[in-house]
Parts: sequence; C-alpha cells; structure tokens
Amino acid sequence: MSELTHFNAAGDVHMVDIGAKADTQRTAVTEGFIEMNIDTLQRITAGDNKKGDVLGIARIAGIMASKKTAELVPLCHPLPISHVEIQLDIDKQHSRVRCQTTVSTSGKTGVEMEALNATQVALLTIYDMCKAVDRGMTIQGVRLLEKQGGKSGHWLRGDD
Repeated sequence: MSELTHFNAAGDVHMVDIGAKADTQRTAVTEGFIEMNIDTLQRITAGDNKKGDVLGIARIAGIMASKKTAELVPLCHPLPISHVEIQLDIDKQHSRVRCQTTVSTSGKTGVEMEALNATQVALLTIYDMCKAVDRGMTIQGVRLLEKQGGKSGHWLRGDD
C-alpha cells in the first residue's frame, strides 16, 4: 500500500523578485508532437478539413498562447515578447505533426514557459480542429530543446 503525504506550501508561495536582474536577450526553443491516423494527416496536408486551415490556425493559436502565458501559469511573469515562430512539419512516416516553437524577448527572465505554452496550444488546436474525424490523436514529447540568455547562459538538450 502506498503512503500519501500531504504538503501545504501555501505560506511559501510567491512570485520570484526579478527587479534587480538586468535585461538580456533571451530565447527558448521547444517541440512537441501530435500523432494521428494517416487519413487525418492526409486531410491536414490536403487542406481538406471542415474547420479550415488546420496548420495556419494552429500557428495563430500558438502565437496567441505565448502572449497569454502569465495569465495561465500562476507565478509566471508577464513578458514583452519580441518574436514568436511556430513551425509545423508533417511527418508522414510516423503519422504526426511536429511543432517547433521559438520565442524571444529582451527582459529579466526567460521565455521557456511561453514557448512550452505555445507548443501545447498549437497542438491542442490541431486536436480540436480534427477531433471530429480522429478522437484517438495523442499529444506527446513536449519539451524544451534550447534556451539562451540570462545568468544561466546557454542550455542545449543533449541527445536523449
């Protein structure tokens, strides 16, 4: 039988003070995938989806999501985002769409959360637009690939 531990951290919750940090150029790159039936992928590729341009709308949704991250993640700082790029690639061999997001800012804290949120919402939008024909789609592998800037400098995901 497993033992559950209750932890109440309410007294320890706070937003990190970044006021004394210097503004630096910061970039984060993330990726994620949505696997689907081959017929669904073909509909997306052919532009034959009843709701419209799946990849175009997913890009817009991802960009919008990056700008709303601080409203969704409770202790995340609102940031002046200077650049968002959502790249959506069709992977026919694995019957999936790969989303790669790059977010940049000049600020006091990084944009990893904004990039991760953008990737998730772009993939969720693909799911939403295609769910009528394929409810078995799976979102997976959402992760940080690279971050640059700030005190911790450059971080690059190694081969996993």
